[in-house]
Amino acid sequence: MSNKKSLLIPRRQVIRGILATTAFAATSRLWTGCTPVKEGQASSAGKDKPIVMGFIYVGPKDDYGYNQAQAEGNAGVSKLAWVKTVEEANVAETTAVQETMRNMIEQDGATVLFPTSFGYFDPHILKLAKDYPEVQFFHCGGLYQEGNHPKNVGSYFGYIDEAQYVAGIVAAHTSKTGKLGFIAAKPIPQVLRNINSFTLGARSIKPQVTTQVIFTGDWSLPVKEADAANSMADQGVDVITCHVDSPKVVMETAEKRGIFCTGYHASQAKLAPKGYLTGAEWDWTNVYSKYAEMLQAGKTLMNGGIPHLVRGGLKDGFLKLSPYGSAVTAEAQKDAEAAKSKFMDGSMVIYKGEIKDNTGKVVLAQGKDYKQQDPELEKMNWLVSGVIGKVTS
Repeated sequence: MSNKKSLLIPRRQVIRGILATTAFAATSRLWTGCTPVKEGQASSAGKDKPIVMGFIYVGPKDDYGYNQAQAEGNAGVSKLAWVKTVEEANVAETTAVQETMRNMIEQDGATVLFPTSFGYFDPHILKLAKDYPEVQFFHCGGLYQEGNHPKNVGSYFGYIDEAQYVAGIVAAHTSKTGKLGFIAAKPIPQVLRNINSFTLGARSIKPQVTTQVIFTGDWSLPVKEADAANSMADQGVDVITCHVDSPKVVMETAEKRGIFCTGYHASQAKLAPKGYLTGAEWDWTNVYSKYAEMLQAGKTLMNGGIPHLVRGGLKDGFLKLSPYGSAVTAEAQKDAEAAKSKFMDGSMVIYKGEIKDNTGKVVLAQGKDYKQQDPELEKMNWLVSGVIGKVTS
């Protein structure tokens, strides 16, 4: 994985000197009603003045992971005739992102920003949103709070745990030892939800399957990720997945150790041609194009035309499954596709009681369930029964 700094970082420093001297509670159903706009088609206003969108990534654009998926979304939406995009990679979750956002607004004319990393939200986006009330800030994964956050701030994310659930089904079919592994960055709700959904998918096929989890402590720690993968392989884990910024090291280590893997964020099939089973991928091009359509129609966060909280799953086009690898059996594919079909028609409920955590405590009582849009899932602080590990970094 490249650690090379983005070529735009010197640009931040130059502009800083110039500035110093020149004084879905809504789900994706709210996407409906957007008029489909064909590529190359734009309103007269859009032709005269394109919408300038800024995209900011915490890591490199070629990381085979989170940042690459976001960059692919940027590349997709930039093909729309009425959209102009600017981007910057390798921007830390510090005041550096505030500087990048200011530069995009004041120098590039950005009126819409997509700062994509989890740590950008508080305090950085919240601070800049107050300084620039006419600019719209859309954060990936943050939880917008009505009355507590500026009205020009929105949140979007996908129910990618649906794809992780399906990947868990494939993993359980493939595993010979019944031992799965999950390498995770931080025990935040989005990560815990992926771990739990992957495990529940696996245990829907083989109820005795276990998932060992190791938290590395940060989004990109290649050495720790490799150590975790090797440790799991040494202990008999024969299918590994992860939730880190770049799954590259995890996938490559699994392939070297002769075990299987399922990917995350983007496709890592090229990195593990023998062991790659499938993966949970984002489709940000679809999401950003929908935002662009709403913006072109004059809708904003401030006038209520764009919802402050947007979520969606497989049926909404927020995510997709990597193609099945050669090691995936016909039976595994059949069960995976059956689960996927239920997500597509809305009948699948992952979190349906009774569910216990891995300490034996009932976290969801019999007869109750949490559907995907339930806010309780965005507060998750427990690991489901079958997961070996603790909610600590």
